[in-house]
Amino acid sequence: MNFELLANNVEKIHKVTSLYAKGAVNQLLTIRNWMIGFYIVEFEQSGNDRAEYGTQLLTKLSKKVEIKGLDRQMLGTCRLFYQRYPQICATVSRKLRGIDEIEMLPKEFDAENSYLKNVENQICDTASRKFEMPPDVLISRLSFSHLREILPIDDPLERFFYEVECIKGTWSVRELRRQISSKLFFRAGISKKPELLLRQVDSEDFSKSLTVKNIYSLEFLGLDGKEAVTESDLEEAIMEHLQEFLLEMGNGFCFEARQKRIVIDDEYYFIDLVLYNRLLHCNVIVELKVDKFRYEHFGQLNSYVSYYKECEMTEGDNPPIGILLCTEKGEKMVEYVLNGVDEQIFVSTYMLHLPDKKQLEEFLLAELKELGV
Repeated sequence: MNFELLANNVEKIHKVTSLYAKGAVNQLLTIRNWMIGFYIVEFEQSGNDRAEYGTQLLTKLSKKVEIKGLDRQMLGTCRLFYQRYPQICATVSRKLRGIDEIEMLPKEFDAENSYLKNVENQICDTASRKFEMPPDVLISRLSFSHLREILPIDDPLERFFYEVECIKGTWSVRELRRQISSKLFFRAGISKKPELLLRQVDSEDFSKSLTVKNIYSLEFLGLDGKEAVTESDLEEAIMEHLQEFLLEMGNGFCFEARQKRIVIDDEYYFIDLVLYNRLLHCNVIVELKVDKFRYEHFGQLNSYVSYYKECEMTEGDNPPIGILLCTEKGEKMVEYVLNGVDEQIFVSTYMLHLPDKKQLEEFLLAELKELGV
């Protein structure tokens, strides 16, 4: 294969799948993108002039084919799609048998399917089937827009988790994106009963601007290997990974201050983090603890929230909210402490390492049975 043949194949498969798109737009679009990825990888591995194009291959290819939507980024996505989902090869071969009489169909996908069948045997015979969505289900139940949200995830089990739950919950692309950004996979992994968490997710009112999680995943801070984590370490790591932290907190959060100094009864106090939620139009006071929840933690946070309510609110602001992040909490103690308190103080835990996947694996196998695949 040379570059001219690569460009020609991309143009041909685009035309073929476009002709047969009526009634099966999403499926054929997915197949088209997989096949484009297939050709790109084949060229990169064995193209006669691949060295000539090198790292500029996708840029030059997008200019050569001039197909709307197939820019450099999309071609890279197609390549990644092929690499992430080699099992689709069997479905591609089968789907194209009904249209192989078209003159422009590439010879690699002719009626005999000898070339693709060889690729299929090499890839699919070695692939693990235990946590792999059947290709027919993958193509028929998920649009490529859904798959595009899942593709960047490196962990195969995590990708499989979102495939299963997206199909089961009939999530929109927006809902899938939201669950990925909220680290649903990790939250389910550390839940004693992940099925209850997911049942709650499926019944959530997505119009709510703020959902305070019971558990926040802070593994991106890189503190897991540290022998003794102090509050200062935690705060410093959050500032170094502020973007990830704000995304983990949820929708609409903006950073306002760190170690905010306030004066109460002529004494100085310092608030760990002050955020602002532009959707709720209120300040969010965050206190960080590196130990288990204690009553005095609540007293401290409550005083800060009350101070902000009296002294810092401006016109148009709603009352502030307080979130206490600690390593663990006794549910009864939290219940007793917060009894009678308006919904403005929340106690959550955080984790600094990824969960054990064994429980999730068993759960996902049960979910597959429920889907009937």
